[in-house]
Amino acid sequence: MRDCFDKATRSRIMAAVRGKHTAPEMVVRRLAHGLGFRFRLHRAMLPGRPDLVFASRRKVIFVHGCFWHRRECPRGRSTPAANRRFWREKFTRNVARDQRNMGRLRRLGWGVMVVWECQTAPAVRDRLAGRLKRFLASAEA
Repeated sequence: MRDCFDKATRSRIMAAVRGKHTAPEMVVRRLAHGLGFRFRLHRAMLPGRPDLVFASRRKVIFVHGCFWHRRECPRGRSTPAANRRFWREKFTRNVARDQRNMGRLRRLGWGVMVVWECQTAPAVRDRLAGRLKRFLASAEA
């Protein structure tokens, strides 16, 4: 199947996809802050540049997009019809990189939590707030 956009338009669309300060990330930041937790953003000295870093607690949170990081939900299971091989390889690399970074963080003594884009929807935010509170308040890394 062919892409409905020409190559230049598709390139412009894909270049506009943000990696930081996304809507799901902003939801998680507001919830954590509202619960009284303070954090730093995107610390380059940590593997994977976690989205939120709670240094005094030695905990980090990654906010992953379902599509890019391949969550098992409807959005995460979709694959563009054009250039399927490229996308399969890209997604495989993304997932492997995520696993590698989380493993490195855990070996360094950091607690790691992943929040998926679909878990930031308004209908499930109370559940997410509870999860955040339990993760950040627990003593273990």
